[in-house]
Amino acid sequence: MKKVIIFMVVFTLAFVTLAVADKSTMEAKVGDELYVCACGEGCSCDTMSRNAGQCSCGKDMVKTKVTKVEAGKITVASRSKPFISVGKYACDCGPACKCDTISQNPGNCTCGKKMVEVKK
Repeated sequence: MKKVIIFMVVFTLAFVTLAVADKSTMEAKVGDELYVCACGEGCSCDTMSRNAGQCSCGKDMVKTKVTKVEAGKITVASRSKPFISVGKYACDCGPACKCDTISQNPGNCTCGKKMVEVKK
């Protein structure tokens, strides 16, 4: 019985880790609409989401269109500097949630959940 419980705990932790790891990358294509941090070129949070809300640095996010996608970077119409498309933090809202919020800084997700550090 003890082995079964240990197995279930390990399995659950592995599943949760994979769920967050899968959400750490913002998948987008040219023309997609995303919400991004509007705090300017000097901000390092690089928060992006599929939902409106506030970024991890507390600024309101703005809706914009993707203009370019390259390895590890997404460029949007509202900012010339590309956003990093692999977050150090990702929303912990579970596989059914579609907000896809990622950031380079800790904070809250646009759906209200806490973002968690992505373990690599």
